[in-house]
Amino acid sequence: MQDPDTIIDIRSDTVTVPTAAMRKAMAEAEVGDDVYNDDPTVKRLEKVGAELLGKEAALFVPSGTFGNQLALFTWCKRGTEVLLGEECHIIQHEAAAASIIAGVQTRPIPAPDGIFSAEALVKRLRKRDLHAPATSLICLENAHSMGQAVSLKAMDEVRKLAGEWQLPVHLDGARIFNAAAALHCTAADIAGRVDSVMFCLSKGLCAPVGSLLAGPADFIAEARYKRKIMGGGMRQAGILAAAGIIALTEHPPLLAEDHQRARKLETELAAIPGITVEEGTINMVFFRWKAAEDPGWAAAVTDAFRQRGIIINPPEGGLCRFVIHHWIGDRETAAIAEAARSVFGGDTAEFFR
Repeated sequence: MQDPDTIIDIRSDTVTVPTAAMRKAMAEAEVGDDVYNDDPTVKRLEKVGAELLGKEAALFVPSGTFGNQLALFTWCKRGTEVLLGEECHIIQHEAAAASIIAGVQTRPIPAPDGIFSAEALVKRLRKRDLHAPATSLICLENAHSMGQAVSLKAMDEVRKLAGEWQLPVHLDGARIFNAAAALHCTAADIAGRVDSVMFCLSKGLCAPVGSLLAGPADFIAEARYKRKIMGGGMRQAGILAAAGIIALTEHPPLLAEDHQRARKLETELAAIPGITVEEGTINMVFFRWKAAEDPGWAAAVTDAFRQRGIIINPPEGGLCRFVIHHWIGDRETAAIAEAARSVFGGDTAEFFR
């Protein structure tokens, strides 16, 4: 875990750095030109990823956003419509890329905890007419970006409707292995409910860079061509893929420990007067503080944590998020709880001078 003299960074699990084993594998990786399909380490990574997710093929891409947008670009005709949850990453944090790259309209649906109701989905499915674009794709997210694993039953309901409309379903599975750990199933159990899936090798799995897009072989062949269009054709990418192989083969079983520490931190935070915790199921802890309505509190509290050696993100809409990851062990979790008691449980007036 982290050296006690270093900063504790809980802004996201994207801040994880590669392990010593990953660094060694990267230094020794056998490489080739992946645009020519000559990089053996990339090929191995794609094979391992496809097999773990139960898909025919997979494609190495630079990032999760790239993988999601490549899926939309590959599945959808320009001028069509994509249905997805209003809080999902594609809507909230991908810079309107769907309108720029795939040329599609995104139509958000209320989806508490990432779950569409069948009624809400049916109301928004459309065939093209003089006034309306046709629905071309449904996008799901699991784990949901608000810290919840979505049940297989909820995914099955979407899959059934999509089948009736002969529509593909894409999954933003950035944290699919976290979802699998929370649901006590395999990542393939989740991916089997969709046609394509993007999943990150970084975040909790600790690789420094990269994601995979997996799906049918013909879909991935087309995605490989469109990856080139998007500027994602990489050369000796095996240096990065080597870390991804370790991420997929060694790190998924460790995610349950992150979840356990997140639940422990939830308990510690809930015991502080004025804090309301929103219970999660993966490695994220969301909560609100009674003083959140004060316009000056966000920067002050962020600075108060930094003074205690902990980096946090400022809240969004009054909601705070702490993210436990590979480099946050029991000692770090205890330090975070102690800092929270000091910052939130003390005289809050000190933060608003």
